[in-house]
Amino acid sequence: LGTAFRLRHRFLKAVVGHQPTAVTGLVEADETYFRESQKGSRKMTRPPRSRGGKAADAGAGKDLVPVLIAKVRGSQAVADKTLTAMTADQAEEMLRPLVGPDTLLCIDGSGALRKATAKLGVTTKSIAVSYNGRVSEGVYHVQTVNNYHERLKTWTNRQLRGVATKYLDHYLAWMRMWEWFKDGVKSEHFIVSGLGQQVINR
Repeated sequence: LGTAFRLRHRFLKAVVGHQPTAVTGLVEADETYFRESQKGSRKMTRPPRSRGGKAADAGAGKDLVPVLIAKVRGSQAVADKTLTAMTADQAEEMLRPLVGPDTLLCIDGSGALRKATAKLGVTTKSIAVSYNGRVSEGVYHVQTVNNYHERLKTWTNRQLRGVATKYLDHYLAWMRMWEWFKDGVKSEHFIVSGLGQQVINR
C-alpha cells in the first residue's frame, strides 16, 4: 500500500503543471475553500479534530485553504491552483498563463479577482450574484465552475474522506484527468504524463 501511494503521487505530481494556456472563448473563474488537513502527518501542528467537525473560526478564514479554479465553457479544459491566500497577486499569477487576447473571463463579485483581472487587462464580466441574480445578459455566469467545485468536493470529501492539504494540488490534477477523459481515464494516461508528455489541456 505504501508503494502504491508513493507511485500515485509521483505520477500525479507530473500532471500538476499540465494547465491550459492562452485559451480562447469564455472562461469562468471562482475560488472555493477546503478545510486545512494534516491527514497522515506524524507530527501535527494543532490538536486533532473529528472528520466533518466545524472549522475553527471559519468566518475569519482560519483552517480554510483557498483553491482558485477556472473552467473553459464548452470544453473539458480546467486550470486550478491551491493558494496560500485569496489575494489579487496570487489570483493574477494563476490566471496570467491561462488568458489571451481572445479570452473573455467571467468572475463573481470577489474583490481579489476583480483586482487581478484589472492587472491582466483581459475582457471581464463580473457578476455580483447576490444582487444581479445568477445569470447576466442571459449568458454570463459562474455556474459551470461552481458545478465543478461541487463535483470536486463530493469526490474528495465523501469518496476519499478528505485529503491532506499538502497533496491537494495532486488531487486537483487527478480531477482534471477525469474531466478531460470523460469516457474513462486509463493508467497509460498517467504513465505518459509522468514521462513528461502533456495529454490534457492541450
